[in-house]
Amino acid sequence: MGINMQIHNTLSDEKESFVPLKPNHVGMYHCGPTVYGYAHIGNLRSYIFADILRRTFEAQKYSVTQIINITDVGHLTSDADVGDDKIEKVAKEKGEKIADIVEHFTTAFKSNLEALNINTVGTLFPKATEHIPEQISLIRELEKKGCIYITSDGVYFDTSKFPSYGKLGNIDISHLKEGARIGINKEKKNSTDFALWKFSLPHEQRMQEWESPWGKGFPGWHIECSAMSMKYLGETFDIHTGGIDHIPVHHNNEIAQSESATGKKYVNYWMHNAFIRINNEKISKSIGNVILISDIIEKSITPLALRYWFLGGRYSTQMDFTWQSLEDAQRALLHVHGWFAAIINISPIETELSKKYTTKFISLISDDLDTPAGLAFLHELMKDKSLSDAEKHFVFLQINSVLGIVGKIPIVKNKEIDISTISKDIKNLIQQRMDARNNKNWNESDRIRDELLCLGINSKDTAEKSTYFAS
Repeated sequence: MGINMQIHNTLSDEKESFVPLKPNHVGMYHCGPTVYGYAHIGNLRSYIFADILRRTFEAQKYSVTQIINITDVGHLTSDADVGDDKIEKVAKEKGEKIADIVEHFTTAFKSNLEALNINTVGTLFPKATEHIPEQISLIRELEKKGCIYITSDGVYFDTSKFPSYGKLGNIDISHLKEGARIGINKEKKNSTDFALWKFSLPHEQRMQEWESPWGKGFPGWHIECSAMSMKYLGETFDIHTGGIDHIPVHHNNEIAQSESATGKKYVNYWMHNAFIRINNEKISKSIGNVILISDIIEKSITPLALRYWFLGGRYSTQMDFTWQSLEDAQRALLHVHGWFAAIINISPIETELSKKYTTKFISLISDDLDTPAGLAFLHELMKDKSLSDAEKHFVFLQINSVLGIVGKIPIVKNKEIDISTISKDIKNLIQQRMDARNNKNWNESDRIRDELLCLGINSKDTAEKSTYFAS
């Protein structure tokens, strides 16, 4: 389309025109979950943001290589290089195997992505434990460059060997106090130094540990991301994303160790999403104000309403969550779904006018992922009388390919559904609606009808029965 993609680069703190390393290709690495618990809505914002980024590039005919790592070892209970491994701690508390904990929460995470209509086709989900040799190799390279030293508890990166440490986010490390940032460790040379490899203590029986040239132990959290990202995307790649909380420590550590090892720029564009807050507080497991996808579903709100709500704010803008705002988002989403259901049987037509509207939308969204402008454009399209319904159908398909607010339709359009072939969740909703109609609970029947519409299921009611179709 020839539209210039604009990205706010955390590294320069400026909006820049995106220039790929390879023509018409983008390599992206997204910091993935540490799989010791369920992802909350604050966590999931990162992946909605990454999904819109991917979809926008694909709308501009880029091919995309996308990595979302799975941290299954090495993430300790603080940013300090002390404390328990988060996953090992949960496994011991539950009396379960780490492999079972990892499998359970990884599956739950991917289910959340599916519920939010996040496109993971072709996405790689590398696990840290499956890349121990790459991590050891990277540490050995740092050892050759004279960037490490050994203490009683591990192998550490010497940040004084990387003069531009803290350049991401322009962190002023001269004012950092040990203890306030990463804990007190009298053996560290500098307060900002961080562990590359932690030793297993002689008296402890760890559930996950490996032999290394420096002693038995496990990798530090930061080295994992550098090793996995460079394995799949190269020593220099296009885009690295994550939450703003990763900027001061995790992402600056990635830059320091990666660029020290290779002598090359690690990432060209860094992008970070802002926090979601509830009652003026960041969502956090430690605070206890966590909201999960399951909590949303229990309130009869489709997860796609959460996606729609996220898109109402730019990824880099802090948002304040309330249940009322989510209910408002669901109403707006249902309005879009109802409008689309009315034109879906009209074959889409590509005309000069519909192409013009599509280009306008892609131009809006390519301005640093301006999703609020994209949603506003959609609602203007719905009211626009200058396009036919067939043209609007075409434009909406292009818009939805980026915004993803109408989910996957699992069955052939307009074909009556064979109840035995659909998912258990949809089957239960249809049964609940049948019960509501039998009990003449028309409000509940209409509510479930609208929820089914969000899932791509339309209904046709007669006095004798209700039939259901892919909408």
